[in-house]
Amino acid sequence: MEIRRLTPEVAVSPQIGVEDLEAIKAAGFRTIINNRPDGEEAGQPDSADVEEAARALGLDFRFMPVISGGVTEGDGDSFAALLDEVEKPVLAYCRTGTRCTALWALARSLRKDEPSEILSTALDAGYQLEGLRPVLEKRSAG
Repeated sequence: MEIRRLTPEVAVSPQIGVEDLEAIKAAGFRTIINNRPDGEEAGQPDSADVEEAARALGLDFRFMPVISGGVTEGDGDSFAALLDEVEKPVLAYCRTGTRCTALWALARSLRKDEPSEILSTALDAGYQLEGLRPVLEKRSAG
């Protein structure tokens, strides 16, 4: 499991499993968000199994699946609303962490954060999202 911090309140990760949850809790996370649809890849853990184990450890778990390569502005809006309602810090995961980072970037643009800063933060975490720049600029300006 490789956790990458975007902010003190939000981190992303590639796919996690039930076996990772104790370490996630020990790292101080309070909420887990799964942005990966079930059945996307053979052998990936079922969201319900991860949720059950997370809740047994006292962690909140939210399932907000987004199709790989299909992140929309509306998904970013939904992710922003979800971040506003859950206890932090949050760990969001998908197959590689890229989808979660794109959702976070879109959410930050709603708050009028500077697109260059958003993209720099993503890149520092290992995610190149330069293709989102025009959308982030439009949303940050709007």
